[in-house]
Amino acid sequence: MKKEIHVVGAVIVRNGKILCCQRGPEKALSLMWEFPGGKIEAGETKIEALERELDEELKITVKIEQEEFAFCRYEYEFGYVNLTTFICYLEQGKPKLTEHLQAKWLSRDELISLEWAPADIPTVEKLQATAIGG
Repeated sequence: MKKEIHVVGAVIVRNGKILCCQRGPEKALSLMWEFPGGKIEAGETKIEALERELDEELKITVKIEQEEFAFCRYEYEFGYVNLTTFICYLEQGKPKLTEHLQAKWLSRDELISLEWAPADIPTVEKLQATAIGG
């Protein structure tokens, strides 16, 4: 039986652009793009996990909208990823890459130019159909 992995992702908005992060070459789904975030640890809420992950990965503080933006359950060869994304607004800090190869601030229309991790694609598609990010 494949393992279930519960993760959260942040759609971080600043000045009408959305932060996109590229996974490193040594990681699963290497060099694919994703919304930053990570695994929910035991005892954490989704919001708490997202706050922790953004502090660890990017050294930033964000305002997180409480309502979930999108959800995707995707089957990879290593297990099922259950990804919940939230709309966030950068409050403090400039993203410092501790785990990602690179990051880009892109408009909604530019998002489709990247090769996204499959679990992130439903969020990209929903962003294309909304006014978030200007």
